[in-house]
Amino acid sequence: MESMAKLKEQYHFTDADALNLHDLLPVADEYLNSLAGSFMAYLYEHPETELIVTRHSSKSRLEAFHRQWFRTLFQGEYDEEYLRTLKRIGQAHVRVGLPVHYVNAAMSHVRHAIQHMIHDTFPDKDQRRMYRESADKIMDLNLAVMTSSYRDAEMGKVFVSRSLESGLIRLSERFTYGLNLILVLSLAGLSIAVVGLFIKDIMLVFNGKPEKAIFSALGSMLILWMMIELLENEIKNLKGGSFNILVFVGVVVVAMVREILISTLRHDDPKTQAFLTLTLLVLGIVYFLISKAQKCSFKE
Repeated sequence: MESMAKLKEQYHFTDADALNLHDLLPVADEYLNSLAGSFMAYLYEHPETELIVTRHSSKSRLEAFHRQWFRTLFQGEYDEEYLRTLKRIGQAHVRVGLPVHYVNAAMSHVRHAIQHMIHDTFPDKDQRRMYRESADKIMDLNLAVMTSSYRDAEMGKVFVSRSLESGLIRLSERFTYGLNLILVLSLAGLSIAVVGLFIKDIMLVFNGKPEKAIFSALGSMLILWMMIELLENEIKNLKGGSFNILVFVGVVVVAMVREILISTLRHDDPKTQAFLTLTLLVLGIVYFLISKAQKCSFKE
């Protein structure tokens, strides 16, 4: 919130306005009880404000407070201490949960009461206008300071929310990075295992089972190739690259090709081989469609 001097400048509140309001103090003292009573009656007209008032304060205490606040409107001195007082009033409104539109409505009620007071007291038209303009300025200034507390409270919530959100995002990013790192290490371990499987299949070639060994070695080599693709894809992902689902579909396709090769060597049931072949066909179509979609996206 800005200083009182800055607020006065923005609302064109001059020393002449302060003197005008101070001139109204004796009149305000005469109307003090009736204005405070009228204001309290206005608050109790609305069930929501009545509930808030009765929950957080007594009627007599609140009426005395508003009587004092009403009198300070015409004290003639509007310094930083006055600004702090208005801020405390606004913060109290926020603390008790008074909706801001009730503050605006209540200030409008007080404004009209002051205008009636001026109109009933001063017969001269120019004099009434002069006092009314000064009263409007101090009311606008009061309203601006009090309602700023609501804005400050909302901004505080936003800052806390953004800070929490940023923290959660950072934590999630680190967690995801850690999972990707674990996945890369796991893929590296599996690749080593596939290399061992490939070596085992090669050894079978020299142990009198060349047919089965060659087909099995081809399948292992295909899987090793796809493991390399997976590793490269995950490393790119760790470096900030995009996720490529085509690689994962390719792994399933290669695994299915290897299974068909082994199934052929085992002389499995024709239905089983037909099912594996049909599955491979479906996977091939999926692979083709994803590949085509990625190419179209790249062109765009």
